[in-house]
Amino acid sequence: MIQFFNVDLQYGDRWILHHITFHINKGEFVYIIGPTGVGKSSILKLIYFDEFPDSGTVIINQYSSAKIKLREIPFIRRKLGIVFQDFKLLPDRNVFENVAFALRVTGAPSSIIKKKVLRVLNEAGLGNRRNHYPRELSGGEQQRVAIARALVNEPFILLADEPTGNLDPKSAIEILEILESINKRGTAVLMATHNYSLIKQFPHQTLSMLNGELREE
Repeated sequence: MIQFFNVDLQYGDRWILHHITFHINKGEFVYIIGPTGVGKSSILKLIYFDEFPDSGTVIINQYSSAKIKLREIPFIRRKLGIVFQDFKLLPDRNVFENVAFALRVTGAPSSIIKKKVLRVLNEAGLGNRRNHYPRELSGGEQQRVAIARALVNEPFILLADEPTGNLDPKSAIEILEILESINKRGTAVLMATHNYSLIKQFPHQTLSMLNGELREE
């Protein structure tokens, strides 16, 4: 489903990734761990084609970094759920509209949007908060909105980039419990994190990032 073959990535004169090779199968839950700045986010950016390798190949389903056309990138991103550390919610829209936005840009009809948005909000425990604005929510609730938005297009994988980085310990555990539930329903999860203690509570396959190289823990 996701494959990296001897991937190198360089920023200026600094090598971020060096000969990275790994794969993620359908329905897996995988952590990429390591300190801040070692290249975890770069791996995620390569998956949603925000970055391209200097050498090697990234394959996402049938799309290859060596052959994908720019016009195809929005379509593959619609099948990737992406969650960031800083939520990236629209401050002038309520919870419902923040999640619905991901469907509106695809041209989905209003009846489908309402049904799908309410479903994912209920799954995230936010059904009673749908009319609230981001400023009225806690950090944990904002991250749950971001997760609901990432799931509303029914992605085959959820990419989570330090999703607990701005949260207190209790909220962080709640987010991991939601990610576990999502994974048990069949969606693959790839989570980048530096929180070693948290992932010990929710063990899954773990890849460790250090000095541009990736190894399995």
